[in-house]
Amino acid sequence: MATKADREKVEVLLASHGRTYAEDAGVRVRNTPQPLYQLLVLAHLLSARIKASVAGDAARALFAAGMRDPRHMADATWQQRVDALGEGHYRRYDERTATQLGDGAELLLEQYGGDLRNLRDRAGEDVEEEKRLLREMPGVGPVGADIFLREAQGVWPEAAPYFDGKAVQGATRLGLPESPRALARLADPEDYPALAAGLVRSALDQHVADDIAEHAAAH
Repeated sequence: MATKADREKVEVLLASHGRTYAEDAGVRVRNTPQPLYQLLVLAHLLSARIKASVAGDAARALFAAGMRDPRHMADATWQQRVDALGEGHYRRYDERTATQLGDGAELLLEQYGGDLRNLRDRAGEDVEEEKRLLREMPGVGPVGADIFLREAQGVWPEAAPYFDGKAVQGATRLGLPESPRALARLADPEDYPALAAGLVRSALDQHVADDIAEHAAAH
């Protein structure tokens, strides 16, 4: 059962650390082809063992270089993709990732006409099937599929509430309920993506958790 203290923690978390990773990368998530593709690229980049800020910078660099949709990503040369990733300081995995981004764009064009809404339709808006199909994208995998659905749940409501294992780790660290349904009762549906992002930040950074505990205690 949600307590007043839990609600206060969530209010503080949303106010101080409730930016989605898409927002950080300059992606305004909507249920249209280009933003969904950009979110997929971001989820791919975030799924590597690399700082989230670096993944966001790399996504911004790719989009700034014109690779904002699967056709332009596929048409770019491998070296152009490597160079854009390098501009975002995404250097440790740049060569493999450049290949995967090109292959993924081609697959998306061939299988879904470049539109992830067609993937959603093929899945019948079944979340487990959406996850399975997303994992077929080169370089995405289980972690990338979780990130995508965590951030897309505001526009793909069948996925909501989507609080994956990493978000639940953050909830545990904050002393919040660990059930996705229980977490959902602490926020409005439109805030689920931001809450999930804040919980992930709490899981990844003890300073975030300490900040929430300090501010919640002051209420």
